[in-house]
Amino acid sequence: MITGERMGAVDENAEALGVPRKQLMESSGHAVARTIREVAEPGSSVVVVAGRGNNGGDAFVATRFLDDYDVTTLLLGRAETIGTEIARENWDALERADYEVREVTDSRSLELPDCDVIVDAMLGTGISGDLREPAASAARAIDETDATVVAVDVPSGFDADGGDHADNGIVADHVVTFHDTKPGLERLEADVTVADIGIPAAAEEFVGPGDVRLARPDDRAGRPYVIGGGPYTGAPALTAQAALRAGAELSFVAAPEVVAGEIQGYAEDLIVQPFDGDHLELDQLDDLLETARTYENVVVLGPGLGTEDETLEAARTFLESYDGRVVVDADALAVVPDVETDATLVCTPNRAELARMGGPEADDLRAVADEIESFAADLGHVVLAKGADDVITDGERTRISRSGTVGMKVGGTGDTLAGIVAAVLEFADPLEAAAAGAHVNGIAGERLADRQGHGYLASDVLEEIPAALWGDDDE
Repeated sequence: MITGERMGAVDENAEALGVPRKQLMESSGHAVARTIREVAEPGSSVVVVAGRGNNGGDAFVATRFLDDYDVTTLLLGRAETIGTEIARENWDALERADYEVREVTDSRSLELPDCDVIVDAMLGTGISGDLREPAASAARAIDETDATVVAVDVPSGFDADGGDHADNGIVADHVVTFHDTKPGLERLEADVTVADIGIPAAAEEFVGPGDVRLARPDDRAGRPYVIGGGPYTGAPALTAQAALRAGAELSFVAAPEVVAGEIQGYAEDLIVQPFDGDHLELDQLDDLLETARTYENVVVLGPGLGTEDETLEAARTFLESYDGRVVVDADALAVVPDVETDATLVCTPNRAELARMGGPEADDLRAVADEIESFAADLGHVVLAKGADDVITDGERTRISRSGTVGMKVGGTGDTLAGIVAAVLEFADPLEAAAAGAHVNGIAGERLADRQGHGYLASDVLEEIPAALWGDDDE
């Protein structure tokens, strides 16, 4: 089962793998035509009621596979307002090939010809809720007929993410859905066909641009709170700066007072909150927890923190006391297996840290992805295991990020990753945030490698994060 939102990401990933959306539309339309052949004999009359998106494009393709039927295709709106290039191309093909097509520019003038089958291709998985004009009038007209109704992907008005169906939505007799079933379709009184349209399994398994689009911020928001530093100062500074580059509006660092000034010196953009001492201890937790709770921060716990017994005990107590979202990195990872917490954790171990936490020990993390998934299930948290290929799993779903280069072995790129994940965790669920963060961090490294080879630094990665996350004209 796959939600409509996730399906859009998978489509985008498939295109990045070399399977064009136009090819997927061709397969989708063919699948719709096959179902029409199953429910009606050749020579039957078919009316296609199509919207101006790719759902309508699927139906335009289907029309070309139904030459032994009497097909009329009605477009709700003007052809010049068709929303995607591939849907417009398929509409143009129908016009040039002299198929019976009509534009319905006023829903009040909509008249459905008498027919045996109606194809509902008005709205797909991207639009839900009560139907508005002209789809609302078309739905009423369809409901008044005795024709068999075949819906493309989902009935118009159906929410492919939550499974709800609008009161004035299309009541379909048959649904041809693509790639995988959608939540809630099983509750409809309709025959549902899941059509394989040629999307490779890799489009779901490997993190791609669709995953990034789902997770990336639309605007600046969020105030990640990095708790780290002591023995090391660069790590928390890199993490906090990466969060800013990935869309956070502010980025805080809580660090021992003996290194707070040094951390501030890395970037004037950071807000540094010093606490007493030279490492994290239990005595400082009340203030840190109050700040995190007051601002509902996404916390990054661990960069440069150190492994003093008092520090690890404080990290453990913080996690036991906080119920928000936490990216756990570096030294703090050691306490996670023994912690009971209501917090939502994204753990970002490298191969050695994963093994120390009780996960599998392997040079090739992708080869033990199933074991990492089982480990995450037992742990009860999202695990982003960092390697040549990153493995991201919540114990049920697993993604592989293949982005990056050997240049990413330089120290500090794990810190930039933690900051990116913290920023997008403000907008995305933990698995999506972790997957997108891993991919973006790797793409930033790839962009640097294209220009500089493998001699770049983690601080260089910071500069490439915005382009890797939002894209630019060079891509």
